[in-house]
Amino acid sequence: MSARKETERKRHVKKGLVMVNTGDGKGKTTAALGVMTRAWGRKMRVGVIQFLKHENANFGEIRAARRMEIDWIGTGDGWTWTSKDIDETQARALRGWEVAQERIVSGNYDLFILDEFTYLMAFGWLDATEVVAWLREHKPEMLHVIITGRDAPDELVDFADMVTEMREIKHPFSDQDIVAQPGVDF
Repeated sequence: MSARKETERKRHVKKGLVMVNTGDGKGKTTAALGVMTRAWGRKMRVGVIQFLKHENANFGEIRAARRMEIDWIGTGDGWTWTSKDIDETQARALRGWEVAQERIVSGNYDLFILDEFTYLMAFGWLDATEVVAWLREHKPEMLHVIITGRDAPDELVDFADMVTEMREIKHPFSDQDIVAQPGVDF
């Protein structure tokens, strides 16, 4: 191998990435699940925790993950804006973070998705600086982590290797009163 090729090869570092999908537009979880499917197709070990969606939800992506034998955990009790007991919602989400920490350090995954995780920081339930410090110290070097949700804090954005902001331009719910549809929206 030529010296030029060897130098080029050494410059291409591999590491487990921290990826953040944020913004007000639709598609943050959907994009993460696209990576999940790609990783599963490569025989990577995948785990998902959804922090707010109801723990008994049975959306299409959950059904698919079950068939794919992907480790999928829901810790929520529904949408925060419909919560009947926000203290319970918060407790469930924080318990989800404890479970996520256990799973992340376990060494059992190549990709781990923290769906709706930014909300825990945006709501003040977790301190973003502490979350970033924990990830910096404990995330295995080759583990890829995807974090989704609106209002990603600056500390997380600065720490992440890749950040994508979803921006709504047009939406069938708000623009045309079209309801969410099975297989497309859930």
